[in-house]
Order: sequence, then C-alpha cells, then structure tokens
Amino acid sequence: MEKNIFEKIISKELPADIIYEDEISIAFKDINPQAPIHILIIPKKRIEMPIKIKVEDEQLVGHLFVVANIIANKLKINDGYRLVMNNGENAGQSVFHIHLHFLSGRKLSWPPG
Repeated sequence: MEKNIFEKIISKELPADIIYEDEISIAFKDINPQAPIHILIIPKKRIEMPIKIKVEDEQLVGHLFVVANIIANKLKINDGYRLVMNNGENAGQSVFHIHLHFLSGRKLSWPPG
C-alpha cells in the first residue's frame, strides 16, 4: 500500500511543524488552518477512517485525546478547543488516515459545516 501524506510526515520524508510526538502519535500544524490554532493529531498506525477502528484500537484512539490535553496544556489554552474526526469524504475527510483536528484560538460556531 502506498504511503499517504501523514505516513510520509511520520517517516520524516515530508517536513511538518511538529508540536508533539511520542511512540504512538504525532501532532503538527495543519497547512490549511481553519482556526488560529489548527493542529492535526494522528496515530502512527494507519487506520483509514473512523469506521475502520477496531476494538483493539481503543487504547490508541483514546491516546489521541490524551495528546490533545497535553497540547492544550503546553500551549496554555484555557478558553476551550474543539476536537473533530471526520469519517468519509461527505464528512470532509481528505486524508484516509484517522486524525483529530485540534481547533482553537477563536470562538467556534455551532453547528459546524
């Protein structure tokens, strides 16, 4: 299977403005930000989309949310942030490797989209 853009960032074949990295995940600034702070948090394991998450991925997916909290603390974000994970093209997914969008830095409206 050909590497997607996220896998190329994980393997350091492509540059990224990395905010956080550990053995399970990596987080970096989105190149097309939708908020003043827009960070993508991705697992290093490739899972194409949320609908393909399996029971054995529960700890990995939970880890992404822990990383979001680590990032919020690191960036001293005390006034809120939004986490979004799209599932499929109709939901806005463009890279088929699960990822959390961490959005902050302005008041976010509801409903999104």
